[in-house]
Amino acid sequence: MCAAVFCFALLDTTAKWLSSRMDTIQVIGARFAVHFLLSFVVLNPWTVPGLLRTQRPWLQLGRSALLLGATGFNFAALRFLQLDQTAAIMFTTPFLVAGLAGPILGEWLDWRRWTAIGIGFTGVLLVTRPGAAGIHPAAAFSLLAATCTALYSIATRKLASCDRTETTSFYSSVVGTVAAAIPMAMVWTTPSRLSTVVGLVAVGALGWVGHWMLIAAHRHAPAPVLAPFSYAQMIWMTMAGAIVFGHLPSAWTVAGAAVVFGSGFYLLTRQRWSRQVA
Repeated sequence: MCAAVFCFALLDTTAKWLSSRMDTIQVIGARFAVHFLLSFVVLNPWTVPGLLRTQRPWLQLGRSALLLGATGFNFAALRFLQLDQTAAIMFTTPFLVAGLAGPILGEWLDWRRWTAIGIGFTGVLLVTRPGAAGIHPAAAFSLLAATCTALYSIATRKLASCDRTETTSFYSSVVGTVAAAIPMAMVWTTPSRLSTVVGLVAVGALGWVGHWMLIAAHRHAPAPVLAPFSYAQMIWMTMAGAIVFGHLPSAWTVAGAAVVFGSGFYLLTRQRWSRQVA
């Protein structure tokens, strides 16, 4: 899980850099196209017999659509927000995962953990500061991305118990590539610099490696336990924002992130304690 979020931090940094040079839709399309090509080279129906066989085809399609939605909303937010801001807002994902895991996975929360979730969302309000004095309205894209990511994580957990990692990874790349192909063709501009080409390849490669790690992680632990480890991404995103873009986190972002971190850490320790008691 830690390796996965490191890849995602590098992916977001590259996507933000690319979005200043071309249409965001083209970056999204390249992310999935490269993901698909890498998947097909390593995994294809000839080298992996039964690759396309799934016990939950609709869930596979739904999960893939959620990944596309999360990527699209996140890249749209990155065009306008700093990396540390999008990371802090995206940390609503563990709370959403924990809250949704009850009705979907049967992993119910007690009142203490619901309180922690509520406190965590106040941290997000500190970051976004709704109103005229707050950050760019694109923060709403980050919240939508977090919602898609939470549902994607839960779907990944459900599929991990019935489908192979190779199958789930392959479906993600195929659906995203097909869905993004036509919009990307409409806004396509040929890169004029080698660095841009490398960046377009990198967003797909980092996504492929990161999601492979994410799928593998969900085979070994429940979604609410894994989710808080995504907090390591905030460190990498803040460092990348400072080094690549010269962006330093504001006091509001630091305060909000601290509240979110504390609430998420409590969720993690409470989950472990509950398992020990059980």
